[in-house]
Amino acid sequence: MSSPDSTVLETLAAHRLVPVVVVDGADEGARLADALVAGGLPVAEITLRLAGGIDAIRAVAKNQPDVVVGAGTVTTAQQVDDVVDAGARYIVSPGLSAAVVRRAQEHGIPVLPGVATPSEIMAALDLGIDVVKLFPASVVGGPAAIKAFSAPFPGLRFVPTGGVSAANLADYLTLKPVLAVGGSWMVDRALVTAGDWDGITSRTRDAVALAAQIDSKENSR
Repeated sequence: MSSPDSTVLETLAAHRLVPVVVVDGADEGARLADALVAGGLPVAEITLRLAGGIDAIRAVAKNQPDVVVGAGTVTTAQQVDDVVDAGARYIVSPGLSAAVVRRAQEHGIPVLPGVATPSEIMAALDLGIDVVKLFPASVVGGPAAIKAFSAPFPGLRFVPTGGVSAANLADYLTLKPVLAVGGSWMVDRALVTAGDWDGITSRTRDAVALAAQIDSKENSR
């Protein structure tokens, strides 16, 4: 088992935003990554919800090495192998699968399993995980759930995903256990299919500025 690359999680923590991307194929992946970089956010979680997700990851990893590209919606150990081969630098799963976690650990890349209950958190801790994806965040209690979970699990960090938006971003980023948030509002699938890359860049730039403003205000207290 290899040690996970800690610099990846440090990058996510520094940017505070993880765009959850639904793209189909190499061209969409590359153009989406360019739009994110232009907006000041060289991070992407490309999901496997569409057949061309792996091709998109491969294109970004090959042509845009400065973008920290991860794979989302990973549910099997075989998918872990596939996305690592494509160049994914971290794994995100909608739930907690010991097989997925262990395979990612074997490859030496960070894995953020989805959790929604104390039992799932304890299972994640048993697997050596200290950063989890709270999913679906808005359904399982949102910021209140993170506050409740952080009491019995004080060393755990969260990346809440699901229902996070510009409107409630501050509710999450002001919580110390939150490493970053996952969101799709700046990379809406409708913008991708319309080829509105400038729109994605604009939304991304606004999201980056908002996150920086929230963190600056919180740090000045």
